[in-house]
Formats: sequence, structure tokens, C-alpha cells
Amino acid sequence: MTFSPIRWQNNSLELLDQRILPHKEKWIKYSNPIKAAEAITNMVVRGAPAIGITASYVMALSALQHKNKTNIKNLIFANLQIIKKSRPTAYNLFWALSQYQKLIDENNFNFADYLYLAKKIHKQDIENNIKMGDFGNEYIKDNDGILTHCNAGALATGGYGTALGVIRAAHRDKKIKKVYADETRPWLQGTRLTAWELLKDNISTTIITDSSAAVLMAQNKIQWVVVGADRITANGDVINKIGTYSLAILANFHKIGFMVVAPTSTIDKNIKKGEDIIIEHRHKNEVLFLNEQNLAPDKADAINQVFDTTPANLISVIITEKKAIENPNFKKINGL
Repeated sequence: MTFSPIRWQNNSLELLDQRILPHKEKWIKYSNPIKAAEAITNMVVRGAPAIGITASYVMALSALQHKNKTNIKNLIFANLQIIKKSRPTAYNLFWALSQYQKLIDENNFNFADYLYLAKKIHKQDIENNIKMGDFGNEYIKDNDGILTHCNAGALATGGYGTALGVIRAAHRDKKIKKVYADETRPWLQGTRLTAWELLKDNISTTIITDSSAAVLMAQNKIQWVVVGADRITANGDVINKIGTYSLAILANFHKIGFMVVAPTSTIDKNIKKGEDIIIEHRHKNEVLFLNEQNLAPDKADAINQVFDTTPANLISVIITEKKAIENPNFKKINGL
């Protein structure tokens, strides 16, 4: 599946609403940069690379909206600050906005330049995904079973996918016996998005509950866990969807490979280790409610931590568009 959940048409940004997949495919059109930034916060679009690409197009919207205004620099900078706050953990967001900060510092507010940069970032992301897919595929053997977590596919990127890019490449070479997509509570990205993507590509996929991974590993049905990343720190720690850390511990116990697939734009060399990052929490009702129905007792509380940190020593290999980094550490990450 080479589609993209992000498109630019007629001077507007259009996003595929991932909150209502797989049963309905709806594109939402944005002309206002503030409304478009809210789409990131509200999970219309998600996945670190896709968030960074969307932020780039939002900056293009900002340049278009404020064109010819005398205080354009202040207005565009204000929009950039709002976008920064839309999702605080995904590093691709900050990486993309840093490219626009350079334009602002150069007093360049030309809409054509802003749009060109957004399209360049979008195109590069797809090319990087294909490279990473091929690099990661080298580790997959014939008849391997693969477990993936959350959604790190075309829907989470500019197209093709990071973790699912590896799975697509291995499927192309007829290596994969079965893909297991865990449901990934509370937003069920595995059930709703990953299974939808893979089945559209005719890749044999089975949805499992989040708590089933250990049993399948013990039954030797899984040879690799393949996931994406929202941020990678200078020492190789990986911040990703909550539950990733648990899978890494299980994979380590069962002596199963644990692969992280992410572009270098996800690597934050300014943060030394995972514990230095403030992890995003979302509203408890995302855990307590399903389809607007309360599943819990009325006075029940809940923790809704969105990401967790997987220590580098639990990771077999990090796949980037430049190279594969086995047994990641500070020296190897900073050598990129």
C-alpha cells in the first residue's frame, strides 16, 4: 500500500481521518493553520513521521493565510509555537518545525518556499521508508512470524511505513509466515489501522489482544517484534507507543529479535536518555470509555500514559534510512 494519509490539493491540506477507520474513509479539508494543528492533537493524523509532515503543511498554510500582512513574521512564528504544542513527544514534529524556523530566521515568508519544503519533507519520508524496509528485510528469514505494535505503516508516515515497510518488503520476498498485530489499547491502532493496511496488501494478519504476546512467543510463533518509534535518544533508548517496553522485555526473555524502524529525523541527539523525556498523558476517558460507552464503574480512575521508554539494551537493531544499528548505544547513534 503506497497511499499517503496526507495530501495537498487546491491550496488546502487534506487529512484522512484515522479516528474512524477502518469502517469509514473520510478526508477532512483544512485551510486554517490553527484548525489543522488541532487535527494533530485530536488524532485525526498520528504517527511521528506523519505528524512531522502534517506540521510542515500547516506551516505552508500559515504562510498562505498571512501572505502580504505587515506583521507576517510574528504571525507565522506564533503559529509555529502553537504547532509545537500539538503533540509533545513525537520528535519528527520538532525536526520539521526546525526547518521552518530557519526560514523565519532568514526573514523568508514566501508561501511557495514553505510549500516546496513541505512537499520535499513528504517525498523524502516515503523514500526513506522504502530504504528502511529493505534494510530491515535483511534480518527476516523464510517463514518468520512477526509481531508489530500500534501502527507504523503508511498511515503513520508519508506513505509505505517504517515497521510495516519492513513487513511489506519481507512479504514481497515471500518470507513471512504470519503477521500478528496486537490491538494496542486504548485507541486500538493495531486492530483498526495495522490490520486494515496489511489486509489490503493481502498480507496474512491475525489480531491478538495486547496480553497474548508472551504465549505466542512461548509457542515459537514469533521470531521478530518489529515496531516504529516516536523518539530515539542519544544513547539509543526508544520512546514509542505504550506497551512497546513490555514487548521488548518479553522478546528479550524469549530470545526473540526486537527491531525498531525509524528515520534519523526521529533521533533526538540533544536528549541523552529516555528518562529525560516528559511523556505525554491523555484524558482518562480514552481508557474508561469505548465508543462513548462507559466501561468502568462511575468513580473509577485511570492512567492514560501514551508512550513508554524501551532501554537500548533490550533492542536488537535500530533500522534507519542510512544504516542498521545493531545493539545500539551512544557511540553508534551519534556516529550517524
